[in-house]
Amino acid sequence: MYYTDRGIEELERRRGEEEVSLAWVADQLRTFTDLNPEFETAVDRLATWLARLDDDDDE
Repeated sequence: MYYTDRGIEELERRRGEEEVSLAWVADQLRTFTDLNPEFETAVDRLATWLARLDDDDDE
């Protein structure tokens, strides 16, 4: 288990039953980055990865 799994598990446990829009998630990521600019690269990489999940690997 990675250390980051703790946060993921807490998120799932505390908010796993909620339904939210991707617009809401994007807004939360922007807020988090504004408050924690040192994580800008990681948040950007996560957002890009999520945005491209359905892309074909050979593009």
